[in-house]
Amino acid sequence: MFRILLTRRWLVLTLVFLALIPAMIWLGSWQYHRYQQTNAGNAVTDANLRAGAVAMETLSRPGGSVPQGETYRTVTASGHFDPAHEFVVRHRTDASGDNIGFYLVTPLITDSGKAVLVNRGWISPGNTSGTAFPAVPSTPTGEITVTGRLRPDETTALTGIRNPGGMPDRQFMLINSQEQAKRLTEPVLAGYLELTGSSPALPAAAQAEPVPNPNDSSNGGMAVVGKGVHLPYAIQWWLFAALIPVAWWFLFRREAKQARKA
Repeated sequence: MFRILLTRRWLVLTLVFLALIPAMIWLGSWQYHRYQQTNAGNAVTDANLRAGAVAMETLSRPGGSVPQGETYRTVTASGHFDPAHEFVVRHRTDASGDNIGFYLVTPLITDSGKAVLVNRGWISPGNTSGTAFPAVPSTPTGEITVTGRLRPDETTALTGIRNPGGMPDRQFMLINSQEQAKRLTEPVLAGYLELTGSSPALPAAAQAEPVPNPNDSSNGGMAVVGKGVHLPYAIQWWLFAALIPVAWWFLFRREAKQARKA
């Protein structure tokens, strides 16, 4: 039996099995670390969603960035919409994740003279060609106070979405305050507001499909995926590591029995 272990095939096989054990333990630890990170991020998100609303200008400034710990915080802004600089963001899905369309973003000029990018929600492309501006809901006039979730500027590094430029008029790939600051005369607050409500309420003709809450189970966001995937993957890798010696022993016993019969 022990001569079997000294054969080249079994030496190589044993070394491979020995190398797989720490590799799988490491993969399990990495997935568990991701699970802990996601849980920590989810806790911050949950706390921010439950926290009381604050003025967006207290958390954001032109040319700055949204603090990571304030993402999804409920914020408000008061002023009037600027339909002349309204734009759409291409290749965005609706709440179901099945239909591709646009996000409709309208700047709000605040009473202090700053601009806030307001993501009013998802709109269908309809029969629009790729280069034509789609039919969009009407834009309310007059003074309005908007409420929504604070989101950081979208970048390629953050979203994985390429931004090649050269898009058709008033169409963009990302919601980015620095990009829009080139089009607006007012200073633009960093990040954007993901609309959840307003006062007065938007009329039906001015409403887009709301962007889902990040904790909505129907939304395929990172928070939901992280809750359901990383921990089972970690356990799976650790089970694989534990099963490798068992598999090695069964293979060895089977070959030893075959050798005795021979």
